[in-house]
Amino acid sequence: PFPVIVGTSAGAINAVTLASGALHFAEAIHRLTSFWQGFRSHQVLRSDWPGVIRQASRFVGHSLLGLGAQVPVALLDSSPLRKLLNQHLDLNGIGHAIEQQHLRAVAVTAFGYESGQAVTFYQGKGAIDPWLRHRRIGLPTRLSVEHLLASSAIPLLFAPIKLGEEFYGDGAVRQSAPISPALHLGANRVLVVGVSGNPHGPTPGAVRERVFSGKQPSLAQIGGHLLNSTFIDSLEDDLELLQRLNHLSHLLPSDVQPRRLGLAPVEVLVVAPSQPLDEIAARHRRELPAALRMFLRGPGATKTSGAGVLSYLLFEAGYCSELIELGRRDALAKQDQLRRFLGLAQA
Repeated sequence: PFPVIVGTSAGAINAVTLASGALHFAEAIHRLTSFWQGFRSHQVLRSDWPGVIRQASRFVGHSLLGLGAQVPVALLDSSPLRKLLNQHLDLNGIGHAIEQQHLRAVAVTAFGYESGQAVTFYQGKGAIDPWLRHRRIGLPTRLSVEHLLASSAIPLLFAPIKLGEEFYGDGAVRQSAPISPALHLGANRVLVVGVSGNPHGPTPGAVRERVFSGKQPSLAQIGGHLLNSTFIDSLEDDLELLQRLNHLSHLLPSDVQPRRLGLAPVEVLVVAPSQPLDEIAARHRRELPAALRMFLRGPGATKTSGAGVLSYLLFEAGYCSELIELGRRDALAKQDQLRRFLGLAQA
């Protein structure tokens, strides 16, 4: 049902999993759901005592004391994720889906540390022209597990991944227009699956009561806001801009074609969580392995106020399963809109 699939960070793994199974989409969804429901931290990063202590010591020694050479600047060792993805994914399915015309293109975005560009790597049908905009670029390629690792390598937490001659990190970094790659690849309607519980800001005219604890913010609380500004704000800003452009296209005189001005309206439907993910993460913090829990306790990530960081690092089945169930409920709440968007008959 989706000829163009685009993802960034953990969404890159979802996008490629669905694209590689596009010939049998329902089965691909089942595999993806089972993949996340069976997740454990040790499958993503070294969460045992020796692994956590060794990586943290290397980070401190290299970054603060200047000891050692060519040591990845990362607090956590995410090498187990490479093995997991190689076992889980059959990327040959992407080519088969494109050949059978079940898929036009799939893309993932990573951030180039040297170029400062948000680079969208795409695999698609025929001659899809590469693009170059301010600090963002689209490059055709044959997608691999390395592209997924690069797109999901959260800065400082996970080591950069080398693709070609450049090292890359999480694609959400400086991704000023996250919807743009889908449009470049030919989409004229976009279904956005977001991670923010407030995708369009407060209701106009609503005044929210501001309540303060008066406590100094923890390192994890500060880090959580920084991560949210990277992973969430750009999508919300892009959605707001797209809505304004859509509105502008409808105000043009009847003799002016919006497409010629680059203002062709784009239908957008957003499905976003109805609950804050950090609150859900806080409820599942005890599922973390003991070594990782100790590592995160110092900066305050295991406290409710610091759960913003925790929501990015909690790779446990209980947490993932609750997110999947929340997504199912939120999608059902919009089932009429989804049916109209997908051109399906009403139930």
